[in-house]
Amino acid sequence: MGIVNKNDLTPNLLRHVAIIMDGNGRWASKRSMSRLKGHEQGAKAVREAIKGCRELGIPFLTLFAFSSENWKRPDEEVNHLMGLFRYFIKRELAELKTAGVKVNFIGNINKLPRDVQDLVKLAASETSHNTDLVLTIALSYGSQAEIVNSARKLAALVQSGDMSVEDITEASLAAALDTVGIPDPDFVLRTSGEKRLSNFLLWQCAYSELIFQDVLWPDFNRDCLEKAIEEYYSRCRRYGAVSV
Repeated sequence: MGIVNKNDLTPNLLRHVAIIMDGNGRWASKRSMSRLKGHEQGAKAVREAIKGCRELGIPFLTLFAFSSENWKRPDEEVNHLMGLFRYFIKRELAELKTAGVKVNFIGNINKLPRDVQDLVKLAASETSHNTDLVLTIALSYGSQAEIVNSARKLAALVQSGDMSVEDITEASLAAALDTVGIPDPDFVLRTSGEKRLSNFLLWQCAYSELIFQDVLWPDFNRDCLEKAIEEYYSRCRRYGAVSV
C-alpha cells in the first residue's frame, strides 16, 4: 500500500476516521462504578465504531486506545487495561479476520507486556491480507515521540550517506512515521466534550477536521458516528486554497 497523497483525493471524500476514545472514567463515576468498569464498557463501543465504519464503507479507522502518558496511571488501572487488550484481541480476532478487517498497531509496542506484544503481532499477521477496513490501534502511542523517531531515522540516513539534507522533505518525514501508507485522517472525533488532541497524530492531523461530541465513550454508538460524518460533510475542506 503506497503513500496516499491528499492532493489526489476529492476534497470531501471520507476515507479515514480517527477517534480519541475519551470518557470511560467519567462514565463510571456517574454510575458510582470503578473506572475499570468504564473501560470494560468502552470496549463495547469499540465494536460499534468498527461495525459502523465497515457498514458505511469507510476504509480506514484509527482508535487511540492507550497513550504514552497513560503509563502514569495507577498500576491497577494500567494492568486492567492490559487485560482488556488481551481479552479484546483474543475474543475479536477471529471475527475481525472473517469480516475483512486488517489490524495495525502503532506506538511504542515494545513497552507493552510480552504476551500483549505477542498478541499484537499475531493480530497483525493473521489479518494482514484483509482489505475491507484497515483498523489502526494506537497503543503506548505519543505523536511527539513518533515525530522525533521519524527525524532520527532520517538523521541516521544522512549520517550514513544514504540521504542528503536536501532530501529531507515533508514527504520523506511522513514516510518515516508509524502511519506510512495510511491516508491522513479526514476528521478526528473526540468524545466526552474535551477539546484537545492530546498528543494524537499531530503531524497527520494538520488538515483534519476536528469534531467534538459531549457523549462519553461507553455511550458511543452508530448514531454518534453518523452525526460526526454528517458534520464532516457540512464543512468545506480547502487545504489553504480558496473554495470554488
